Amino acid sequence: MATERYNAREVEARWQKIWNDKDVFVTHNDDPRDKYYVLEMFPYPSGRIHMGHVRNYAMGDVVARFKRAKGFNVLHPMGWDAFGMPAENAAMQNKVHPKDWTYENIATMRDQLKIMGLSLDWSREFATCDVGYYTQQQRLFLKFLEAGLVYRKNAKVNWDPVDMTVLANEQVIDGRGWRSGALVEQRELTQWFFKISDYSEDLLDAIDTLDRWPDKVRLMQKNWIGRSEGLRVRFEFTETAPTGDKTLEIFTTRPDTLFGASFMGLSPDHPISAKLAEGNPELKAFIEECRRVGTSEEAIEKAEKKGIDTGLRVKHPLDTSLELPVYVANFILMDYGTGAIFACPAHDQRDLDFARKYGLPVKPVVLPKDADPATFEVGTEAFTDDGTIFNSDFMDGMSIPDAKEAIAKKLEAVTVDGAPQGERQVNYRLRDWGISRQRYWGCPIPVIHCDDCGVVPEKDENLPVQLPDDINFDKPGNPLDRHPTWRETTCPSCGKPAKRETDTMDTFVDSSWYFARFTAPDCDQPTDPDAANGWLPVDQYIGGIEHAILHLLYSRFFTRAMQKVGALDLKEPFKGLFTQGMVTHETYRAGEGANGRWVAPSDIRIEEVDGSRRAVLVETGEDVAIGSIEKMSKSKKNTVDPTDIIDTYGADTARWFMLSDSPPERDVIWTEDGVQGAWRFVQRVWRLIGDISEKTEPRSGRAPEVSGKALDLRRASHKTLHAVTADLEALGFNRAVARLYELVNTISKTVNDSASDAGSEYAVREAADFLVHMMAPMMPHLAEECWSALSHDNLISEAPWPAADEALLVDDSVTYPIQINGKKRAELSIAKEASKEEVEAATLALDAVKKALEGKPPKKIIVVPQRIVNVVV
Repeated sequence: MATERYNAREVEARWQKIWNDKDVFVTHNDDPRDKYYVLEMFPYPSGRIHMGHVRNYAMGDVVARFKRAKGFNVLHPMGWDAFGMPAENAAMQNKVHPKDWTYENIATMRDQLKIMGLSLDWSREFATCDVGYYTQQQRLFLKFLEAGLVYRKNAKVNWDPVDMTVLANEQVIDGRGWRSGALVEQRELTQWFFKISDYSEDLLDAIDTLDRWPDKVRLMQKNWIGRSEGLRVRFEFTETAPTGDKTLEIFTTRPDTLFGASFMGLSPDHPISAKLAEGNPELKAFIEECRRVGTSEEAIEKAEKKGIDTGLRVKHPLDTSLELPVYVANFILMDYGTGAIFACPAHDQRDLDFARKYGLPVKPVVLPKDADPATFEVGTEAFTDDGTIFNSDFMDGMSIPDAKEAIAKKLEAVTVDGAPQGERQVNYRLRDWGISRQRYWGCPIPVIHCDDCGVVPEKDENLPVQLPDDINFDKPGNPLDRHPTWRETTCPSCGKPAKRETDTMDTFVDSSWYFARFTAPDCDQPTDPDAANGWLPVDQYIGGIEHAILHLLYSRFFTRAMQKVGALDLKEPFKGLFTQGMVTHETYRAGEGANGRWVAPSDIRIEEVDGSRRAVLVETGEDVAIGSIEKMSKSKKNTVDPTDIIDTYGADTARWFMLSDSPPERDVIWTEDGVQGAWRFVQRVWRLIGDISEKTEPRSGRAPEVSGKALDLRRASHKTLHAVTADLEALGFNRAVARLYELVNTISKTVNDSASDAGSEYAVREAADFLVHMMAPMMPHLAEECWSALSHDNLISEAPWPAADEALLVDDSVTYPIQINGKKRAELSIAKEASKEEVEAATLALDAVKKALEGKPPKKIIVVPQRIVNVVV
C-alpha cells in the first residue's frame, strides 16, 4: 500500500456512495442527544457553484462533522433561494420558462455540491419556488396580516419605465436601471409593507445579546436601525401656509445649533411642497427633476444640492424678529423625521453646500478647541466635531450636551399654536419593509381585490395561490397583469367576481424564515412549533458579510413576527454568526494596458524567468499582463471552476486549501501553487498511513508505559488533539491545519527513527488514529480511506471524537533559553524539578557555554527558575 498513489476520484465517489446508502447524515428530530444546528446561507441557483461556495460550505461542513463526532444530534440542511429577477431575465433572453431554468440549475449545482462530500441532510432539501414552501409563506403572510403586522399604502419607489418594474435602491446605478439603462423615475405606487418599525427598539436592544456575532456586523445593524434622540421643534409661519398649517415641524438631533439656523428645507414630497407646486410651474418642474433621482440616501447624498425658494418664511423660535426662508431642497427625505429640516450650514456639510450655492448666511455656533471666537470662520468644509457653544446667547460657553438640554427645557416651556414649541423625541432610521414586486417569478401575495369588499385575504383553505405555468415574457412588465385568466377569481367574502393581487413578494421574504422551515420541512403548517423551538436558534450560521444588514435584520424581524403568531417561541434566529472572507485571484489582461481584454486563469501559463513571474497565453504564447488580486468575478474572468479542481485534485484537496491558507474571516488568495501544495500533503498523509499500517499492529487494551521518543510522540499527539479541538470550537480552521502539518512531521520522524517495540507501536498507532480523527472534518474522504487502512471496522464519520489525556498535556521538563552576556546562544531542556545547582551544572556542560568560557570559570550564573539562564563571562 505504501507505494500506491492516492486516487481521489475513485476514493471520494466510493465513500460518498457509502455515506448515502447508510443515510449517515440524515437527522431525526426525535434523537435524544443534544441538538446542534449548523447552517450556511443557502445559495441562489445561478447555474454553477463557485469557489466562494466551496469555502462557505467547507467551513460549515467542518463544524457539522466535528459536532457530530462530539456527540451532538446535528442538523445540517441544504436548500435553494430560488425566486428572483435573474430567472425572469433568463426567460426573456433565452426563451425558457423561469421554472425550467431554475430547476435545471438546481440539479446541476446539487450534483456539484454532492461531489464536495458535504455532510448534508438532503432529505430536508427544498427550494423557495417549490409550491409546498411558498404555500406556507402565504399562510404566514395571512397570519401576519391578521396580527396587524402587514399593511398597504402609497409609497415612493424607483420605477424603471422600460422594464416596467420597481427596482431596489441597489439596482439603480447612476440614476439608471441596472438592466435596461433607462432613467429611473420616482413613482407613487400602492405597496404592501411589513411593520418592522414596530420592533425598532427591540431589534436594537437585542443586538447587545448577540455576543457570538462579529462586532462589525452588530455595529452595521445598529447603524441601520439608527436610533437618534432629538427635539421636535415647531417654527411659526409668518403667514399661514397654503395647506392651512400655522407651524412647520422639524425633527433635529442638534438643537444646540439653532442659533446658527440659516434657512428651512422641505422634502420635494412634503405636503406643503405639493400644494405650492400646483400654482408654481418652476417648482413643479423641480419636483419632477427630483423624482428622477433614486430613492436611496446614497443617491440623494451624491446629487448636487439644489432647491427652490418657496417665498414662505418662518420665525426663529429663539428670536422671533429673525425670519428664515423656506426652500424645497432635493437632499431632504420625506420618510425621516417630518420631511422638513432647519439648516445650520456651519455644522452640516449638505446645508453648507446648499448655502454657498444660494448665498445664504453661514453662522458658526460651535467653536473648536483652542480656536479664537473673534476670528473663527467656516470655509468650504463644515465643522462637525466637538466644541464649545458660542454666538448663541444664553448658551454661550456650554458643552454640546449641556446646550441640548438647555434648549430642550426652554422650548418645552413655550407654546405655539396650542402645543409645546419643543418636544423630546426618539426617532429610528429603520423604515417599514416594502415587499411588493411587480414580477412573475416570486411568491404571490394571497389577497383579493373586490369592488364591494375592498382588499380581502384569501381563505386558508384556498391556498396556495399558485403561479400559472402558461406565461409569456414577450413584453416588459409583470406578466401576471396580462394573464387572460389567472387574475380573475371570486371574492372570498361576498362571492362576487374579483381580481387577485398581481404583485409578488420580495425574495428577502423567502430567505427570512427558511431556517425555521428546515426543522420540519414536510409540516402542513409553516412550522412544527415543537421542532422549531427544539432546534432554534441556529447554533452556527455562516455566510458573507454582504448580507450583514438586510437579510439578517429581516430574519430577526421574521422570528419575532412568527413568535407573535405562534409559529415558534423565540426572538433571535441565529445564536452564532460567522462571516467568511472572499476568495480572490490574480487578474490577467491580454492586449494594450488597461484596455486589454480579461483572460481566464485556465487560458494562461505562468513561467519563471530570471526569478520573475511571466504569464503567457497557452494558445498563442502572447504575453499577458499580471494584474491585481481581486475577488473572483465573471466580469474579470479571474474565476476558477471548482469542478475542474475537484476533477484534478479531489474535493479534499480543495477543501484543505480553502481552510488552510488564511484565517477564515479574511480573504483567501487562490493560487495553483497553493492547491498543489495541498495535494502533495494529501499524498504524503496517504503514504504515512500506509507505512504505519504495514509496520504496526492496531491498538488494543490499555496504553503501555512508554518513555523516550514514544513518550514524546504521545505527548505531541495528545497536545495536538487538545489544541485542534479548541481550534475547531473557535472556527480557527487555519490554526488547526497548521498543527496537523506539524503532527505529520513528528509522526513521520518517529516512524522512521523508532525501534519496533510495543510501546512505540502503540504511540505511533495512537498518533495515526488521532491524526485521522482530526483530519476527518476537513478531509473526510481521505480520513475514511485512512481509517479503513488502519483496520478500523466502523466509519470515521460515525466515530466519536477522541479525548486527550490531561496527564500527557503537562510537560515534565522545561526548556531554558541560555544567554551569554545577555545574548541567547543555546537552549537547555531539563526536568522541571531540577534544582538551581543542577541547572547551573547542566548549563556549564553545554558546548556553546564551554566555548564562550575558554576554560575559565564564569563571573556569574543567573538562573530565573523555569524561565531563563544568563551566564556572565
